[in-house]
Amino acid sequence: MDAARIEVIEGDRPLLLAQPHVGTWLPEAVEARLTATGRARTDTDWHVDRLYADLVPGATIVRARFSRYLIDPNRPPDDRSLYPGRNTTGLCPLTDFDGRPLYLAGREPDAAERGIRLDSYWRPYHEALDRQLARLRRRFGHVLLYDCHSIRSGIPRLFTGRLPDLNLGTDDRRSAHPLLIETAERVLAEAAERGFSRVTDGRFKGGYTTRHYGRPAAGISALQMELAQATYMREEPPWSWLEDRAERLRPVLSRLLSALLEVLEGRAIGEGA
Repeated sequence: MDAARIEVIEGDRPLLLAQPHVGTWLPEAVEARLTATGRARTDTDWHVDRLYADLVPGATIVRARFSRYLIDPNRPPDDRSLYPGRNTTGLCPLTDFDGRPLYLAGREPDAAERGIRLDSYWRPYHEALDRQLARLRRRFGHVLLYDCHSIRSGIPRLFTGRLPDLNLGTDDRRSAHPLLIETAERVLAEAAERGFSRVTDGRFKGGYTTRHYGRPAAGISALQMELAQATYMREEPPWSWLEDRAERLRPVLSRLLSALLEVLEGRAIGEGA
């Protein structure tokens, strides 16, 4: 696999920003088998890398450059559902969030192809996360993996009504140290006073990354932030960035990350706590 399909920027602070769904790259042989829906890559976390760029200095970034339609780094390798009984998409999605087919009839990946994708893309992404978390953990004792996501604010197949602007996922408060969760909720409550809607562990409680890596007793906390895309962009093609909305949202995200780092670097948590 081309190493450029996974981008790693090493930082020197106890924060890792994971960005699993910003990528759009697909092998030509795969793209040729997709429907127009699949080729549109509608479910990309558009502009999330730009949204978080330079918000706090020194953060480590691990970013997948391949499309989630190839394989989804935020799904379990055994493809079990993260939300049993609810509509979702799988490890190698066959439909988009609206339930529309991604592949031409009879051109879906078989088990062998799914295994190749797992070994060629999914595993290297998580190996990169493992390496960076281990590096930061050795240096700082307790580190935070902050999983960066966004999604259209209205997808009836996945949720009813309009999604809140700021969706914090904590795996029912298991994935991160209580001080980090409380800090995040405080900052988000302040954002709510300025007109942003927010929820903790609503429709999105954290995907595989949050649930797998979030082991605060072992020195790694994990939080997921799912943003309603309407807060910073147009939610229809060509998925354009809206400067006025983005510049209203970015200070909220900056305050959030800065407050989380203040807790981590103030040693209030303590090594391995």
